[in-house]
Amino acid sequence: MISPTPNEIQSPCVRNCCLDDKDMCLGCFRVIDEILIWGQADDKKKREILVLCGSRKKNCKNSRPF
Repeated sequence: MISPTPNEIQSPCVRNCCLDDKDMCLGCFRVIDEILIWGQADDKKKREILVLCGSRKKNCKNSRPF
């Protein structure tokens, strides 16, 4: 595994990959298309993905009954 440079935006991957029925990872909250493009995405796109992940995570936690 290659170590990221200090200014590199790190992947939100938590190595707990499990896709739900909408192809969203229940570990990092990225959808499959975001996972696939992460390595080629520029910093702007990575930040957009991270914002979307945060929103999905919040919505998932709010919708769980436990």
